[in-house]
This record gives sequence, C-alpha cells and structure tokens, in this order.
Amino acid sequence: MNEKIRIKDIAERAGVSVGTVDRVLHNRSKVSKEALAKVQKALSEMNYQPNVYASALAYNRSYTFHCIIPKHSREEYWEEIELGIKKATEQQRDFRVEAQLMYYNRLDPDSFVKIHKECLQQKPDGVILVPPTLELTQPFADELHAAKIPFILLDSNMPEVQPLSFYGLDSVQSGKFAARMFMLLAHAEPAVMLMKQTINGRVLNRQQENREVGFRAYMKEHFQNTEIIDLNLPLRLNQKHHELILEKTFNEHPEIRHIITLNSKASIVGNYLHKTSRNDVQIMGYDMTNRNAECLRRGNISFIITQHAYQQGFLSIDTLFKAIVLKKKVRQANYMPIDLITKENIDFYHRTLL
Repeated sequence: MNEKIRIKDIAERAGVSVGTVDRVLHNRSKVSKEALAKVQKALSEMNYQPNVYASALAYNRSYTFHCIIPKHSREEYWEEIELGIKKATEQQRDFRVEAQLMYYNRLDPDSFVKIHKECLQQKPDGVILVPPTLELTQPFADELHAAKIPFILLDSNMPEVQPLSFYGLDSVQSGKFAARMFMLLAHAEPAVMLMKQTINGRVLNRQQENREVGFRAYMKEHFQNTEIIDLNLPLRLNQKHHELILEKTFNEHPEIRHIITLNSKASIVGNYLHKTSRNDVQIMGYDMTNRNAECLRRGNISFIITQHAYQQGFLSIDTLFKAIVLKKKVRQANYMPIDLITKENIDFYHRTLL
C-alpha cells in the first residue's frame, strides 16, 4: 500500500538521501542523472503510486481559471455551462480553485479582442474558451501558448489552435444524425426548410457550419431530390421583425411542413406557430433551453437534440484541475453524447448526468 511506503524506505532502496528522493518526487532540480535513475528504479520495484491529491494540497497555493463565454440572456444554453463550471469549482474548493467568468459580445469582434487582452494581463493558470471565429481565436491561442497557459475549447472544436482539450459534439456527425432523425418525419416531403440565425448572411461559429456540412452530406446521399429552402433570421433583428420574416416565408412557401434549425433558437419558430395557431408544421432544433422546452411540451417543437452544456462546463474545470493541479494527462477530444428529446421523455432528461 502507498501509505506504508515512506520516503525513507525509497531512499534506502535506491541508496540515495531522503532529500534526493523528495526532489525527484516533486520534480525539483539538482538531481544527477545517476541518482534519478536509481530513484526511478526503486519506485518501479516498490510499485509506488504518488498521492497526487495530498501533494497538491501540500503546495498550499491557489489557482485561477478564466472562463470566456458569449454574453447571454437568462436561461439560455450558456447559463447551463456556467452552472457546470460553478459546481465543479465548488467541488475543488479545498484546492483553492477559483473560476472567473468573462463575457464577450459575439456580434462585436472588438469585444472578444478586449476580453482576450484582459485575460492575458491577469495571467490565469488556465483558460476555458467558447471560441468565436478561427480568425479571432488563433491570435489569442498563440499568446496563450507563448505564456504557457493551457486552455480548453467548448462548443466549437478548432484543432488548428492546439487546445489542451475540447468538450462538445462532433459537429459533422451531429448534423448527419439530425438529418437522419428529421427525415424520419419528412421523408415524403418534396421540400424542407433549414432555419439559420445569421449576421451578414453567415452563421457565427464553426460548430453550426459543420453541423450544416453534415446535414447536407446526409441529404445529398439519401434524399437528393428533397429541396432544402434556407430561412435566414438575422441576429440583430428583434422578435417582431423575425415574425414578419416568418409570415412572409410561410406565405411564399405554404407547402412547408417540416423545419430544422441547427442552433438553439428553434423556439423562435415554435412561438410564432403557437401564436398563429399553426399545428401542421414539425420543428427540430438543438439545446434544452427553457424556451425550447416550453415549445416541446406544447407540441410546437417535435424533437430537440441536446449536447449536455452543464457537463461541458463541469468537465472543463475538472480537466484543467487534473492537468494543472494534479499534473495528470488528459484526453484532447471529448465528444459529448447526442441525445434526442421529445415531449414524451423530456421529464426524464436531467442536465447533470455526472
């Protein structure tokens, strides 16, 4: 048992001083190659496994992790990430781990640049980041690497920036899964509608771009004769303007009975259909927000794909803790399960699942 193996025992086995063993166990300098080899051999022969938790507590230092996420309104997907981050931080309070939330405006590139500079100035021990575009994320990632600050990406994976780890869906596979489930309902339809929230005609993150890649790849392979009609709802417009666009769209395409959105805003269409008493349209979307859940229970949304935002927040803190505090190796890509929620099973869906 480890608790019975004393530093003195290791020193005697290796034929070195207690101080040398202590320096080896705590990765300190001033240990000769010969002494290091002797200690490592003794550790292997004695099957010694260090108590990393006790060692971390013995350092008696504090750790600050910065969590950079988009600004959001209450009860949205991002709030679930925050709750997971706070819960994980509470569990590591004995190790003096603190999480500092920082927010940027997804519609304002300068907002992200300002936050990333503030983050670097404060010299955190680790960073959790929901990345905007690659163009904005790459310079920040380069500076984090230069400062030797490990970081984790949430929501959108960008292997190019070489994060310590990633938590989120496999976006392309998620898009294919969405298409497969969606077409179980719409397989006989000549046309379906794809709703997107855009700015200047583009979605704001790679995750949604990749979901669309997966969605269209599946459609091309299995339903190439089904027309996909794009519905763009600009992000900067309010609910009233969205409703005007939806009214115009449904007047132009009265044949549409099935709509899918690859973001968390299915409730925009669901609430419009509820308001106009249209019960002949099926909607599929992402993320178990309260607004989406309400539409799901009413029947204005048929399916919601979840990506466990709470778990992503919790596990990102836990991963930084393991890598930085406990000096453990962590897995780079961590893909979350893809769950399909309906009116019938929503009451059995729990965000924690940890």
